[in-house]
Amino acid sequence: MAKVQENSMAAIFQANAEKYAEKAYAAYKKDNDWIDISWRSMNDMVHNLAYYLLSIGVKKGDKIGLFAPNSWEWHLTALAINSIGAVDVPIYATNSSEECEYILNNSDSKMCFTGTNDHLKTILKVKSKLKKVKQLIVFEDVKGLKGDTLTLAKALTTGKSNLNPSQFKKRLNGIKPDDLSTIIYTSGTTGDPKGVMLTHSNFVTNVKYTLMEMVDKETGQPLLRPDDIFLSFLPLSHSLERTAGFHGAIWSGSKTAFAESIEKLVDNFVEVRPTVIISVPRIYEKVHAGIVSKVSGAPAVKKAIFNFAMRQAKRGLPKVCRDEDPSDFRYNLADKLVFTNLKATLGMDDLRYAISGGAPLSSSDADFFIGMGFKILEGYGLSETTPILTFNRPWLIKPGTVGQAIPKTKIRIADDGEIQAKGPQVMPGYYKNKSATAESFTKDGYFRTGDIGVIDEDGCLSITGRLKDIIVTAGGKNISPQNLESSIKASPYIEQIGIIGDKRKYLSALIVPAFPELESFAKEKGISFTSHDDLIKNDEINALIREEIDKYTKHFARVEQIRKFTLLNAEWTQETDELTPTQKVKRKVISGKYANEIDAMYTEDN
Repeated sequence: MAKVQENSMAAIFQANAEKYAEKAYAAYKKDNDWIDISWRSMNDMVHNLAYYLLSIGVKKGDKIGLFAPNSWEWHLTALAINSIGAVDVPIYATNSSEECEYILNNSDSKMCFTGTNDHLKTILKVKSKLKKVKQLIVFEDVKGLKGDTLTLAKALTTGKSNLNPSQFKKRLNGIKPDDLSTIIYTSGTTGDPKGVMLTHSNFVTNVKYTLMEMVDKETGQPLLRPDDIFLSFLPLSHSLERTAGFHGAIWSGSKTAFAESIEKLVDNFVEVRPTVIISVPRIYEKVHAGIVSKVSGAPAVKKAIFNFAMRQAKRGLPKVCRDEDPSDFRYNLADKLVFTNLKATLGMDDLRYAISGGAPLSSSDADFFIGMGFKILEGYGLSETTPILTFNRPWLIKPGTVGQAIPKTKIRIADDGEIQAKGPQVMPGYYKNKSATAESFTKDGYFRTGDIGVIDEDGCLSITGRLKDIIVTAGGKNISPQNLESSIKASPYIEQIGIIGDKRKYLSALIVPAFPELESFAKEKGISFTSHDDLIKNDEINALIREEIDKYTKHFARVEQIRKFTLLNAEWTQETDELTPTQKVKRKVISGKYANEIDAMYTEDN
């Protein structure tokens, strides 16, 4: 194919598909085998699907829904849609029929791709209410489809018989940097979701200026390479996975393996042995907690060896953070006895970079992983900023911060502490919502993030809270709950926490314990139990949690101390509506769902 203008990630894919034709673009698991798809095969399918879309009259700027879990078909569909100047509208694979209905109608989508037969059924439940959706396409080979519903395989076959390379090239080269690429809907924790409009320029510049910084200081070579293997598991509907994972791999010519599910993630790590992952802290927390739980039940000698190794990890942390070799006799011994075996067991022995975002990485997780030599590059951004604004560099990792601003990006702290940003990755606005767009920008064009932070002497940003989550106590004290929660979650016995206290005399907390650790503790202490309820009602267990809260909040001011707490017997999840698809706690839902438990912590006789 003749040279294309690289105004879009779709065009950059075309250039690299020619360059890396026979190399593996993606891998997926079928039965018990991992199957590769070459860049050439992927490109053939992108063309055929684009030809199909052209054949049914999809115009430049048309909106097309994409409701599916991570897969090579997701990549294929987004690339085909964008290649002809249309706009994809991703929907979280876990969304309900009603949520899909709102997004598809609000975005004016004319058709919708669905992943599994279950996703198709979810859309069909509200099909009669979809104002403009004329066609549905399902990735799975579903039999007996009727009307304007067909399989992806059928669309590809039809497209192959309607070749239109000149129109494909015209559409691709006709894409302007400021044309829309996607509309990503926010999680909607406070009212209806808003459609974040992101342009082709937003994506290209965000990948370019992030990867431009990812260059080895000595060799000048990019730190993301064509021989890298990404493991994709963070939802592609999330802008971090889209930009850093999907588009980052396209830019660097890397291979993307698609995890089967979060439940099988540990197995997939071992099978794929990725070199790069994009994740949220919740994954690191889970892995860390699982390891600590296993060690707690190990013989005394193994515990002693593990604890020795963890001390060396913490001691070596400053050098790893500066990209220096932490080796000495003790560190090397810990590496030989623990680190190397642990990395191999986890399937992380080839892992070079782990990009983390969406929430703060706890200090205990940072000490644990980075101290062992893992390069966890924590960053910060929002859907509205495509999303990367800042990130820790491999040679300057500062745990507790989200790093420095990427090139061409300005970050400032407003008088009220709000982080405000300006740069080429910032969205042009919310779809069909001029008032929300106007409210999101300052008069001089900075985007209001709604987050609170500080910038240190190295230019590294620390997030200290969120404006809308600030707790104002009855005494008029302003308290940011995130810092407290992050500190308390460093306890191995505490899995999740939500701090309460707005318009109250003191702070309290709802806590979901780390039950595997509690069970080990109970067995050691001879505490009998048959259920989670037995554990959370036990006085000795509650005394332990009290000690842990006090231990991890001792450096906070008196007004920030947690006076009372209530233990809950079940984990907060997206399915039970306490978490967003990006694993953020829905504070309003928590407050309403546990209103009785909260009120009980503020009664005079409690």
